[in-house]
Amino acid sequence: MNSIVIQVASPEHISYAESISWLIEESAKKRGTGIAKRTPEYIIKKINEKKAIIALSKAGELVGFCYIETWGEKEYVANSGLVVSPDFRNAGIAKKIKKMAFEHSQKTFPGAKLFGLTTSLPVMKINSELGYYPVTFSELTKDEEFWKGCQSCVNYEILQSKNKANCLCTGMLFDPVAKRQKKWNFLTQSKLFRRLIGSKNEEKTKGIIA
Repeated sequence: MNSIVIQVASPEHISYAESISWLIEESAKKRGTGIAKRTPEYIIKKINEKKAIIALSKAGELVGFCYIETWGEKEYVANSGLVVSPDFRNAGIAKKIKKMAFEHSQKTFPGAKLFGLTTSLPVMKINSELGYYPVTFSELTKDEEFWKGCQSCVNYEILQSKNKANCLCTGMLFDPVAKRQKKWNFLTQSKLFRRLIGSKNEEKTKGIIA
């Protein structure tokens, strides 16, 4: 980890835009759900707006990335597109990138509600540790531009069929101005996590998993 530098992206990082776009797309393909595609031009826009976090090795290798979006006249902020290169996974880098994006968002847009949509169990865990809690889609931004961004996701037809009421993603929210910030323990309260653990325990019982 000492060889990894995590920082707010600046114009000097524009050269990584194509690699970042490719990494986001490949991560979505591998997972089979979730992450919407983002073009190199979109990545460059976020970098120029100082709305992106990038992680690089000291040798200059792309390690990870996350970008920030604002919706509903900056009332809502989303930290999206969190990805880590396969060679650097399982080292806690995603958590550090997400934490910096979270702090940068609060500093840049004080008072805004932070939210996200994800199918990733690790991201849900990171979010819960930062103070996010699960919500229905009705509690998220109503900005149509945000939902248009889901069009490149493989699950967009499901979202449409549900009239944007729900999808395979879990909606999560952090409200900094709530009188009492809700606490949500991912490990004990996530229905998705319990289903995953339950299915693994069942497989063990049947001798499927050694």
